[in-house]
This record gives sequence, C-alpha cells and structure tokens, in this order.
Amino acid sequence: MATVNDILTFVESLAPNYMKMNWDNVGLLCGRKAQPVRKILVALDPFRSAIDEAIGLGADLIVTHHPLIFGEEIKAVNEDTETGRCLLTLMEHGIAAINAHTNLDVAPGGINDVLARTLGLENIQVVSPDGTDTMGRPYGLLRSGEVQEQPLADFLATVKEKLGCEGLRYCDGGRPVRKVAVGGGSCGGAYPEAAIHGCDTLVTADVKYNQFRSAYELGVNLIDAGHFHTENPTMPVLAEKLRSAFPEVEVIFSENHTDCMRFY
Repeated sequence: MATVNDILTFVESLAPNYMKMNWDNVGLLCGRKAQPVRKILVALDPFRSAIDEAIGLGADLIVTHHPLIFGEEIKAVNEDTETGRCLLTLMEHGIAAINAHTNLDVAPGGINDVLARTLGLENIQVVSPDGTDTMGRPYGLLRSGEVQEQPLADFLATVKEKLGCEGLRYCDGGRPVRKVAVGGGSCGGAYPEAAIHGCDTLVTADVKYNQFRSAYELGVNLIDAGHFHTENPTMPVLAEKLRSAFPEVEVIFSENHTDCMRFY
C-alpha cells in the first residue's frame, strides 16, 4: 500500500525541491511519512473548504499547490490562528498535507506549462531558464508561446473562456497579440522580461497599479486573470498524474474549493 512518503517522493520527482525559491515552504507540512494512503484530495489551496471536503471524503492526504504554513513564524499550534485551526483539524482527522509551490511553478510540466497549453499557445519555451533538470529539460518561471495574430479583444475573450474567469483586468499596450508570455500567480513585475524576449502580451495575476501603467508605457498588453484561475488548471493535471502513478489510490480533484474573490 502507498504511504505518504511514496506520494511525497513522486510529487518531488515532478517538482524537485531544488527548484523552489529560497523563501518558500514546500513538502510534507503535516503528517507522518509512514501513514498508509487510500484516498487523496487534490486542491489549489489547503484552506478550510478543502480540508472539510477531505474530511467528508475520508481522505488520508491532501495535496495542494499553496502551502498551509507560509510567510509566518509558527510558535504554537492552537485555535488562536486560522493556520493553527487548520493544522489541528488535519491532525485530529489523521490527514497529512503535502504541497509543491514555487517548485511546481517553474518545473517542466508544472503551473506555467499547463497555463500556456490551456491558453492554446504553440511553440512553448521557457523564458530565461534557471537551469536544467536531471533529464536535461530547462526550467524557469515564465513561459512564452505563439498564437495566430489577433486583436487584444479576441485574446481577452479566449483567456476568460479558457480559464473560467468571472472578469479580467488588463491594459492595452496598443499592439495585436502574437507572442504571449504567461506567469501563473503573482508575476506582474515580469512585463519587462516578457518585452525583452519579444512578447507583446503577458498573462498573469495580482498585478499592481504601477505595473499596469509601466507596461502600458512600454507597449505591453498586461492581463490579470486572477491568482486562482491562472494556477488552478494545473491541479486536475496533477491529480491525473497521481492516479496513473498510484492506481490503487483514489485521487479526487476538489469540487468545493473555488476562488473567494468576486466581481460586483
């Protein structure tokens, strides 16, 4: 029977720890490595909705992109913080938690390769590779690719449809869309790098006002499609990879976890 450590080893083979940013927190953040795993829930975030779903399903493990413990110094696991409450709930129900965060962002076949494919980009390349993996494949944060030249409005409609966004924020750099860079999550500051590599458009999320303005002045179409919607397409892909690697384990992609942000 598969164990938590077996699943961890597999996830780290897809997104090795050496690829993560030095400030990040990845791996097994809660649970015992020797625990048997019969059922896994896969979700973008380890938030309350996903944890409650895992409990209801009788899952032994939750695998997410974002880490449960992130950007904070944990001095106690108690009910005083939401992180503490989530950790207590997982431990009380015997559910382990694994995540792959920035290592999955940059890994071949990870967040940004899936995002590029979801948007229909062709001739996908790694922009400014950080290195190569053990198979000689380049890895890095951004991806670039090509689409048939089209007005920005047409490409915006494609992004909204393919990612299931409720809405988009964008600036029109004054150019048609032909070569596109993508960076799931918070890559708004990457528009100069995208421009240097000949991209007329960048699709990302969490874009700041000054980034929109600077991209506009640079002539780059900058599209904010939302953090959730630019990263979540990878999670069913990860779930399918887990099913293939562990056919004896039931792997379920979360139906309850959605983006909490809404447009009025």
